[in-house]
Amino acid sequence: MKKISFDETMLSSFCSEKELETMKNDALAAKDTLVNGTGEGNDYIGWVNLPENYDREEFARIKAAAGRIREQSQALVVIGIGGSYLGARAAIEFLKPSFGYENAGGLDIYYAGNQLSTACLRHVIKLIGDRDFSVNVISKSGTTTEPAVAFRVFKELLEKKYGKEGAARRIYATTDKARGALKKLADAEGYETFVVPDDVGGRYSVLTAVGLLPIAAAGCDIDALMAGGQAAREELLSAPFETNMALRYAAYRNYFYRNGKAVEILADYDPSLHYICEWWKQLYGESEGKDGNGLFPASVDLTTDLHSMGQYIQDGPRFLIETVLGLNDDAEPILIKEEPEDLDGLNYLAGKPLSFVNDCAAKGTALAHSQGGVPNSVINIDGRDAFALGELFYFFEFACGVSGYILGVNPFNQPGVESYKKKMFKLLGKPGY
Repeated sequence: MKKISFDETMLSSFCSEKELETMKNDALAAKDTLVNGTGEGNDYIGWVNLPENYDREEFARIKAAAGRIREQSQALVVIGIGGSYLGARAAIEFLKPSFGYENAGGLDIYYAGNQLSTACLRHVIKLIGDRDFSVNVISKSGTTTEPAVAFRVFKELLEKKYGKEGAARRIYATTDKARGALKKLADAEGYETFVVPDDVGGRYSVLTAVGLLPIAAAGCDIDALMAGGQAAREELLSAPFETNMALRYAAYRNYFYRNGKAVEILADYDPSLHYICEWWKQLYGESEGKDGNGLFPASVDLTTDLHSMGQYIQDGPRFLIETVLGLNDDAEPILIKEEPEDLDGLNYLAGKPLSFVNDCAAKGTALAHSQGGVPNSVINIDGRDAFALGELFYFFEFACGVSGYILGVNPFNQPGVESYKKKMFKLLGKPGY
């Protein structure tokens, strides 16, 4: 891979190469299980070869639809929950960093259907105001409560504003290719539809239409995104254990888990990485948290959270490992200037860019946490671009599949998710519950 690298230097004091070698056979066996489709959940491994074997005709339709959205609308509402929106939001906020809801690419992207807050839904409606807008509703079944409720609301707003036919031209449904409530409605109303592949689960779906349509609508380069995914695929399928960063990352995670660690923290030093961390938490939490097993995936935004969680990470119970996302960004530098009177004591930094301060904070924190007993590694991202992000997405997905099989669980189901739904539906009075 050209733009993603794994720096495991500081792990050596916690896990020697000889100790990691004890995980090699497990990692290679797990990789073979994943690639050959011989393990549990093997009907959901379509994402493994997706960057090479994706539907080119649909890909072209995605780009055309994204162009229409940008031409006819000032805002796009992305309706989905979990894997149906986290990947897209992670990509958009990384590639088009901005504050608040507004997307720097010229089309404002709003997210709905990922919670049940009345205030939040009304806020999105207020932000749209009288502007032209479109909707991308993403749901395999069309019956998941949170997105289904939100879609009812925005479908009504669209139909009131544009009429049924006009609304239909502004609704894009990403759903099952042949069945389900949303597919049935889309066919009846004439919405343009895109496919949630049968062999790709939601949390592994960012490089399908699930993620690609909103990412393209935001003005991001999805050709480069897929190229990055393909570059990662080629390397991770062929590289030996000694140089395969996905196998080594998965092996380290399971080595530490077997040796008493319970939590993995993914840390970032740039706000644009926040939703990549959120996407990662779902990917690993939903894939590995089964049968009483799995590292708990947590995240911190640094340096912000050093002033809230830093004390706990440094001196709390030693059940943590920490993985840092390092970003080599090419943003225009902000230089720290010299003040005539050095009241804040910062003149020693005069002439230095702010990025230098951030880098030193990251390196210093990693050293402190490591010396404090927290195994620390870095995944470096060389540039804020779609190719690098495609590599990162695929790296984490591949490592997750391998890690889950090392752990001995099915990385592609989520039986526990259904438990809360049954209790909620009973309280709501849903028929059959």
